[in-house]
Amino acid sequence: MAERYPFVKKGRKDPVRYAPNSRESVRKQSVHQLMAAGILEANSDAPDRAVNSGDYSYRPTEIALTALRTFGTPDWSSAQATFMQELGSLRHRWAAERERHRVPVRLPDESKVTLSAGKHSALIAAVVEDFAAYYTPGAKVVYLGDTGAKWVVNEDAYLADLGIKVDPHGKMPDVLLHDIERDWLVCVEAYQSVGPVDAKRVGELRTLLAGCRAGLVFVTAFPDRATFRAASADIAWETEVWIRDAPTHLIHFNGERFLGPYETSPGT
Repeated sequence: MAERYPFVKKGRKDPVRYAPNSRESVRKQSVHQLMAAGILEANSDAPDRAVNSGDYSYRPTEIALTALRTFGTPDWSSAQATFMQELGSLRHRWAAERERHRVPVRLPDESKVTLSAGKHSALIAAVVEDFAAYYTPGAKVVYLGDTGAKWVVNEDAYLADLGIKVDPHGKMPDVLLHDIERDWLVCVEAYQSVGPVDAKRVGELRTLLAGCRAGLVFVTAFPDRATFRAASADIAWETEVWIRDAPTHLIHFNGERFLGPYETSPGT
């Protein structure tokens, strides 16, 4: 980003170059404000594009361009007023468009929530609706994450009763299911391109969920076999794999039991 778009600070002749991994900081500290002001819009070419997609894009809104073209002319004041008048309807259209593309999820108690658009959200929905029905019937969804809003479901009091104090800055799994009958806390990561449950991730989750009185079970969910094959070498031993295309089967990565908690980390 820096090589293509050097920025020059006032009073300086040399450009300030931003590091390649500073995209998120620029987005939060600059792009969000421009979107809130109605100057930029996201994904006008594909409103259903996932928030974490590498193709996520922004462009100036037509009403902002129309107004800005009059800057420095006698029409500027009138154009500003028109911009503010049209901004309300534009925001309403954006909100309706985002809502239309959200992914609905039916929880085990028949209540419903929605997730931001994208394949990752569709896989999370399948975990809650299909995996849970087959392997943890009657389980309670105590946490459900989203790329757009981290805490879609967050049962703080319930988690505290399980002995878990959630770190708001911790990297939570995509889904936490409490199998009440067996007293298992099933931690599921929905894999699209990064983030299978490898040995490092198991260690992170054990630290994050330290104090949990329920047995911890770790599952990586994949959309299909091809995606699983690409990441299979990284899967931790003594964890499970569930593939959306074959929802009635699990792949068990060794260990003394099939779909159950272990007291120690994989390989110990």
